[in-house]
Amino acid sequence: MSSLPPLSVMLNDLISRPSVSSTVAGLDQSNRAVIERLADWCERIGMRVELMVVDAATDKWNLLATTGPGKGGLVLAGHSDTVPFDERAWSSDPFSLREASQCWYGLGICDMKGFFPLALQVIEEAQEHLQKPLTLLATADEESAMTGARLLQQRGDRLGDYVLIGEPTGLQPVHQHKGIMMEEIVVEGRSGHSSQPSLGRSALEAMTDVILALRSLRVDWYGKYHNPGFSVPTPTLNLGCIHGGDNPNRICRQCQLQFDVRLMPGMQIEETRAAIRSCLQPIAVAHDVSIGLQTLFDGVSSFEQDINSEWVKMCEIASGRSSGSVAFATEAPFFKALGAETVVLGPGNIDQAHQPDEYLAMDRVKPMQDIMRELVTHLCI
Repeated sequence: MSSLPPLSVMLNDLISRPSVSSTVAGLDQSNRAVIERLADWCERIGMRVELMVVDAATDKWNLLATTGPGKGGLVLAGHSDTVPFDERAWSSDPFSLREASQCWYGLGICDMKGFFPLALQVIEEAQEHLQKPLTLLATADEESAMTGARLLQQRGDRLGDYVLIGEPTGLQPVHQHKGIMMEEIVVEGRSGHSSQPSLGRSALEAMTDVILALRSLRVDWYGKYHNPGFSVPTPTLNLGCIHGGDNPNRICRQCQLQFDVRLMPGMQIEETRAAIRSCLQPIAVAHDVSIGLQTLFDGVSSFEQDINSEWVKMCEIASGRSSGSVAFATEAPFFKALGAETVVLGPGNIDQAHQPDEYLAMDRVKPMQDIMRELVTHLCI
């Protein structure tokens, strides 16, 4: 008899515990209640549990729970947080599991609290047969700054030989994804009366040249980085928002531009920042203004696991699907940096993530658990 509650009870329990991650302080929440519930379930089935403080000030935690002898083995990994939400757009309470039309609805059910109960059931079944370690990992803050995964990389611990991240991929193995960086450019000029242009230095005029330079750099990247494995086969640079000036008859003193870059495999974050900076210096000289590049968050590297690796092939066989690519970023680069072969593969669909009435189709449960069972058998039993 299982020591775990029924699947729907576990799903409801996790969803009912808010764990929003946000760069807006007023929306950001602790994930401790989710981590403590997962820890309780792991201990019930006899796993060795470690709770890790990620950020004491915001009460953010990681969970690392292991069972089985020796070293290496398989890690089933996911994040415990969700994005912010608009309750008015939901058809039901986001924090209460709702079943309708063979789907489960709730905030984070797809991305990605729903993965943990599925994984725990597979771990409990396999425990008495294990010859190598089987680990469950739940991280903090994936949806904002990925601080939970960053802490693991800083510690340098080898979590396992193989990592499966249960992000929503529609049961397709993913061996590569783009990275992301978010930056801000600030131009500082001098204000003045608009009738006397020579008395001021327009930050807004300089920023128009900055934008043109960024667009030109983007075109250069198109030629240098092209990967047909992605639906958008090139890097993207999105000019997200711009703010500057305060009145039509005043020369603009300051202008800020925020943008993101989606990095292709092979593009390095610091090299990309250096290329952007090199475009800015001549514009600053030409307009006699100050131009600074500021990082909005540390960024996430692109990820690529060799498509011909044994791990990718195992996941393709277990899922019955060829591996592919996604445009969204995950924690995969951090685990790969720790020496683990890594694949992203989960039951949800990214189209349902970050949306009102987020759901997980119930017919995805058994196939996902069957995939995990086959991988556990191959690697740990």
